[in-house]
Amino acid sequence: MSKPESSSLWEESVGKQPGPKHFGSGWISGTLSVVLASIGLFAVLCFHFPSYLTMPDARSYYPLPVVRAVLHFVLVAGFLLGLTSVMLRHNKTLGMIGMGIVLLAALLGGSRVEIDGGLKDDYYLGLDYALLLLIVYSFIFIPLEKLFGRLQQDVFRKGWHVDLTYFFVSSLFVQLTTYLTLRPATALFTWAVSPAFQQWVASQPFLLQFLAIALFADIVQYWVHRLFHEIPWLWKFHAVHHSAEVMDWMAGNRLHVVELALTRSLIYIPSFVLGFADGPMYAYIVFVALYSVFIHANLGVTFGPLRYVFATPQFHHWHHGAEPEAIDKNFAVHFPVLDLIFGTFHLPANRWPKIYGVHNNDVPEGYFAQWIYPFLRKGK
Repeated sequence: MSKPESSSLWEESVGKQPGPKHFGSGWISGTLSVVLASIGLFAVLCFHFPSYLTMPDARSYYPLPVVRAVLHFVLVAGFLLGLTSVMLRHNKTLGMIGMGIVLLAALLGGSRVEIDGGLKDDYYLGLDYALLLLIVYSFIFIPLEKLFGRLQQDVFRKGWHVDLTYFFVSSLFVQLTTYLTLRPATALFTWAVSPAFQQWVASQPFLLQFLAIALFADIVQYWVHRLFHEIPWLWKFHAVHHSAEVMDWMAGNRLHVVELALTRSLIYIPSFVLGFADGPMYAYIVFVALYSVFIHANLGVTFGPLRYVFATPQFHHWHHGAEPEAIDKNFAVHFPVLDLIFGTFHLPANRWPKIYGVHNNDVPEGYFAQWIYPFLRKGK
């Protein structure tokens, strides 16, 4: 079955514009201009509407002089890249859009924008959180993929705008996803909490708690993940994640909100009941955010014997493989031993999947089409 066609605003206005896209054609500089200019504009909006676009717990930690310096650099770079694209490219759309966004950000105050209004701590969108994550992930994983990439592929590869949309939606609604993660445990499992036992757990060494959090999380995640593959109506949601046909640092963001909420809420239950200390919990949250990006990344390093101890890109890429030998394999995200124990381990020594995606190839492209897909399509 051929994949249904579904266009996006990017594809129609920018992504499918005529003209070459190789280095020196102005397409790369134009695309970077739009991305950087958009980041700059969003950052300026965070200054204008901090109560609605920034996380209350993070506001006091931002070094404003550094933030303003970075914002200035981003806006200048976005404008210069847009100008470069206009000079190199026959179709001026990309460059003009990039420069136009920079000028709009400048009109709104640019890097000298003042913080508007009083700060509130009620409802917000995590735009600052999204921008921070995007910058950190980009600076870490884009160079790593260029230096150690298994395949030579562009940063702006097929479907990147879809994965970027997933990234921004999940990051912007971090308050909602956090609530959906925590609320089921606090509402349904308070009866299982023993303060004395939690105090004993929280008194254990930091590293021991961290490893215990990761182990319990992966055990729960393994079975939740496996059920998403084996139960047809759950597979409809998980198929969205598997629809990515190119693996890189952005691919892991492609998660349907139903799967995201259900998986995270179930994974959190053991940590809530056991009562780990804040330090190891926060460390694990940072770790798992980076690790989930890492195992999806386009990295050709196999890590030798360590690949049997910890999940690696090669291990998880086989989970995303569309070949028959890869179907329903490698459900763990931290410890491959779980797949060894339960008979789902698959890691050929020096081979990688040749193709990725859903084996029947019926998941549509585009964020909104994929959002409604599980409610309209048949199961696995």
